[in-house]
Amino acid sequence: MNALYITIVGVSFASTVVGLFIGYHAYRGFRRHQSTAMQYLSAGLILLTAVTYTAAFAGSALLRYGVIDGTLRQPFTLTVRLLQLAGLLCIAYSLYRRPS
Repeated sequence: MNALYITIVGVSFASTVVGLFIGYHAYRGFRRHQSTAMQYLSAGLILLTAVTYTAAFAGSALLRYGVIDGTLRQPFTLTVRLLQLAGLLCIAYSLYRRPS
């Protein structure tokens, strides 16, 4: 493995950890205040950072080492992009949701 690949893996891992940290604190805010907006914010942040980075990394590794067939690259990429969109939609909903 070369240094660039190791750097990419390290940055992806750090992004996942920071995303989980932020999502966890948003979830704590939801639990403390029972705010539905915070619930959607935390879910969106976790989807956008931790879930998508983990899925992209795992899928890339599986494709790179031939564990899964290369024809699954595009469906896999679509899945990761849909997870990102779901996270962004949760965050957007949390910003514009009116309290009940």
